[in-house]
Amino acid sequence: MCGIIGYIGKREAAPLLLEGLKRLEYRGYDSAGMALVHQGKLTAFRSEGKLSKLENKIGAKTPQGTIGIGHTRWATHGKPSEKNAHPHISKRVAIVHNGIIENYLELKKLLPHKGRELKSETDSEIVCHLMDAYVAKEENFLLALDQVLKCLEGTYALVIMDLKDPKHLYVAKKASPIVIGFGKHECFVASDIPAFLAHTNQITFLENDEIAVLSEESVDFYSKELKKIEKPIKEIAWTADMAEKGGYKHFMLKEIMEQPTAIRDTLLGRINKNKNQIHFPEIEKIFKGRFPNFNRFYMVACGTSWHAALAGRYYMEAIAKIPVSVDTASEFRYREPFIDKKTLLLVISQSGETADTLACVAMAREHGAKVISICNVIDSSIPRLSHATLYTNAGPEIGVASTKAFTTQLAVLLMLALSFGARKKSIDQRYLKKAIDGLSKLPRVMENLLKEKEKILKIAQKFVNSRDFYFIARGIHFPIALEGALKLKEISYVHAEGYAAGEMKHGPIALLEHNTPVVALAPKDRVCEKMISNIQEVKARGASVFIVASEGDKRFEKQNDEVFYVPDSLWYLTPLLISLPLQLLAYFVADLRGAEVDQPRNLAKSVTVE
Repeated sequence: MCGIIGYIGKREAAPLLLEGLKRLEYRGYDSAGMALVHQGKLTAFRSEGKLSKLENKIGAKTPQGTIGIGHTRWATHGKPSEKNAHPHISKRVAIVHNGIIENYLELKKLLPHKGRELKSETDSEIVCHLMDAYVAKEENFLLALDQVLKCLEGTYALVIMDLKDPKHLYVAKKASPIVIGFGKHECFVASDIPAFLAHTNQITFLENDEIAVLSEESVDFYSKELKKIEKPIKEIAWTADMAEKGGYKHFMLKEIMEQPTAIRDTLLGRINKNKNQIHFPEIEKIFKGRFPNFNRFYMVACGTSWHAALAGRYYMEAIAKIPVSVDTASEFRYREPFIDKKTLLLVISQSGETADTLACVAMAREHGAKVISICNVIDSSIPRLSHATLYTNAGPEIGVASTKAFTTQLAVLLMLALSFGARKKSIDQRYLKKAIDGLSKLPRVMENLLKEKEKILKIAQKFVNSRDFYFIARGIHFPIALEGALKLKEISYVHAEGYAAGEMKHGPIALLEHNTPVVALAPKDRVCEKMISNIQEVKARGASVFIVASEGDKRFEKQNDEVFYVPDSLWYLTPLLISLPLQLLAYFVADLRGAEVDQPRNLAKSVTVE
């Protein structure tokens, strides 16, 4: 998945496709390609790596054609390579696809073997072959598309080109964004507005299960039942920079707001409500049908991923009843940990390139340990060295301060703990069902919570000039306090520290002065009463307290504090919800202080040196 551009009109398509792909580079990608139709012939180019490699492959002679499709790929199925790049082509059909076809392995069995050999490792190519097979039966391309869409499970934004019909582009959407642009005697389609904003600001977004058929002069829209529908055309007043950020001021805010979608993509294909199961087929080759007998279980990571690992320890020990040791990667390899063939090492890295974490993987493998990684970037260095990798599917994260990568890591760790717990029978089917139901509802709960962001802005305005912040919590929310402090310090340059609330009186409480902000995480759980006592302790020293509490908890209503309520939820889901207001607090404080939010000084997105 990543960037899509399509064009049909009177102009040569190739320069417009390349321009559109360049405007989508901010999304991140590992390969690129385009296909055009001219005088009944299909011309296609694909290349691994940056667009410059694709341009070199095309050469000085620009391919002709006034209809074409292009794509920049962020790998989800199959490593980054030329054969896995889009567009995918099968006889008369060429497609580009964003999303995940969850049942592509089952769909492969439906294809006749003769003449239908899949050339890539992707889930996307199956759509191309299915379209070609169905259109041979139906002859009507739109009806064939309808039949194919009925077969697909998962998410998709599809743009499809028919070699025998160079006057139309076909577009379909389900849970993956796609937008139509209307020009004069031409139409565009893209995964994001910046791709064509230089040529038109007249747009329409497709909704789930809708189909669009584009021609030079018009666009026909169809419902799921193939009934023609009318859709309004909107005029947007965005600059190109605003468009790249989806209308948000910074990528960080955009990525905070994308978290419900990121969590949906993380859960996709892993939770099965009907069968009451959590699927991790990636680790079956390690388990071989049974839970392995490991003597030691280490979790290792750096920075934000280390905070996710700390929370993951609570999940593993409380749900799966497995003792876990958590280390920062930069220290783990130098403390001479005991590692052998009965050791399981779980490493977490957004980029999959973190140097210290990568070194831990190499060390563990040298000693015969099994390595599972949780990563966001497919086929990066850590996954290539791991025995199994659980991808978060959060999509590219542009802002240096990690947001959606963190919450998707928490989601994977929770599902892994539930999966381990079910295997070990430390939880029963009723517990698992309740957890799966809660996970299924989580994206919608997060969406509603993010609608309250203006409340956090007002709190940030109150604290914007403070020099020091302290974040306190207990239990599983202690790692979330650490992460909240890290977010604030790394983008606003304000001193911030996270503490286990019970440790404040062992030293840090001496630092409190009048109106020093203390962010207290006090959801309704078994340690909430103790948190209330800790809040009273810091208030007695003059601190100004911002409390994150559970909806319906009336114990905080009469106190003269800033309180933000998150939905009362299952204990293991609350950390994901509480992360959102802390991310927003850091963002708003940094923005109000005029800091460079997306590229804070001295920091890099991926730390590839020790």
